[in-house]
Amino acid sequence: MSEPGNGSVTRGHDDSERERLLVEQLPQVRYIARRIHERLPRHVLLEDMVHAGVLGLIDALQKFDGSKHVQFGSYAKFRIRGAILDSLREMDWSPRDLRRKARRLEEAHNTLRSSLGRDPSEAELAAELGITLRGLQLLLGEISGLEVGSLRVESPLDGREQDLCEYLPDDSEETPLFLCLRSEMTHLLARAIADLPERERQVLALYYYEELTMKEAGIIMGLGESRVSQIHSMAVIRLRARLAELSNPQRSPGMAKGAAGGTP
Repeated sequence: MSEPGNGSVTRGHDDSERERLLVEQLPQVRYIARRIHERLPRHVLLEDMVHAGVLGLIDALQKFDGSKHVQFGSYAKFRIRGAILDSLREMDWSPRDLRRKARRLEEAHNTLRSSLGRDPSEAELAAELGITLRGLQLLLGEISGLEVGSLRVESPLDGREQDLCEYLPDDSEETPLFLCLRSEMTHLLARAIADLPERERQVLALYYYEELTMKEAGIIMGLGESRVSQIHSMAVIRLRARLAELSNPQRSPGMAKGAAGGTP
């Protein structure tokens, strides 16, 4: 999917050049804001998100270093997205009960993964939570909205939140799911995504790399939008669990199962 303008800029540009770039990138601000907003409750105003995105664009213009040979539009995209997501976190828009359910679901998944030595099925996860399979799938669809416009995971290196989108390559000929790129964090992310089931990898690729909506991804995969949202939620849960294991091998399900059975 194509993006709005992708101009370039260097330090020392004058006010007219700054104004031109800001105007040029405004469609990208609204594009990103709309894409995030489509998965939020109705009480969250689109214009508030656009305003936060404009502030992110201004911040990008002030901090951009053209000597790094990166186009300004590509650099600004992440600043805009980050500013919008930061504003949502400050707003505390998501229901606390839903966040509690999401944490409980993730804890149940990790418990089963440790005891089984593999990723649990949806049926096994539903049984662990004491709900029906349909109830689990509805919950997965609901919590998909908690990951709005970004794939944020906790870095196993320093505990800080990282956005997977920032580690995807710009070259469309490269496949982000299997590349080991420059940093250790990127290497861990690539390994974790590569370990996901094929359908979950496809959802992540279509949504975060190709920047399709859930509905558009569903059309390509022959699935309904709600099912794509459920697969997305499960992929994020599995991805976080796998990242934690890669950063601390002693916590891997194989190690845990072996220790339980007395195997060295």
